[in-house]
Amino acid sequence: MTIQWFKPNKPVAQFIFAHGAGAGSDSPFMQTIAQHLSELGILVGLFDFEYMQQAKAQGKRRPPDRAPKLLACFANQLEQANKQLPLFIGGKSMGGRMASMLATQGKYPIKGVIAMGYPFHPPGKPEKLRIDHFSDIPCPFLVLQGERDTFGNQIELAQMKLDKSPEFIFFEDGDHSLKPRKKSGYSEAEHLLEAAKQATEFMREHAND
Repeated sequence: MTIQWFKPNKPVAQFIFAHGAGAGSDSPFMQTIAQHLSELGILVGLFDFEYMQQAKAQGKRRPPDRAPKLLACFANQLEQANKQLPLFIGGKSMGGRMASMLATQGKYPIKGVIAMGYPFHPPGKPEKLRIDHFSDIPCPFLVLQGERDTFGNQIELAQMKLDKSPEFIFFEDGDHSLKPRKKSGYSEAEHLLEAAKQATEFMREHAND
C-alpha cells in the first residue's frame, strides 16, 4: 500500500494523516492540509483505507470497513514511518477517530493525535457518543473543530462531560470540514491554513515529550 509523502527540507516531525469516510486522500481538504503542513516543516503521509482503494478502482462509492479492519490498515502505514522523526497521527472525521483509537493500543511511539472535525456523534443523534476510549489515550490529543459541526458543535462540547478532555481549538462558523459561511467574514482557505498552523504548533510542542 503506497503512502503519498509531502516532504519538507528539514522536517521536525511526521504526521500520518487518515481521510474521512466519504472522500479519500486525494480530496482537496487532505491535499491542502498536507501541503500547508509540509511547508511548515512537517513530513506528512497520506494513504487510502482499503475500502476507499476499492471504491476508486470500481468507480463507485463504498461504505467504510468496520473499525478493526480500518485500524489494521492504519497500523500498517505506521510501519512505513520514518524511525528518526517524532511520530504523530491523526485524520479528518473518521480518520481522526481511528487515529485516537489506534493510539490507545500502545504499540507505537505516538507523540500525539490530531483530529480535524472529530465525529463525536452522528448528525442528529447526540446520544450516540464516540468518546468511550478518550480516557485511554496515552498521549496529547488535539481536536480542531468547526463551531457549527453537526457531528459535535461548540455548544454541545462545552456541556459534554469527558473523563479526559482533548485540547480543543474551534474555528469560527466552521462546519465539519472547518468551512465557514461567506457571511461570517472568514474563508475556508484561512481556516485550513490556520488548522495547519495549530497542528504544527502542537507537534513542535510535543515532539520531544
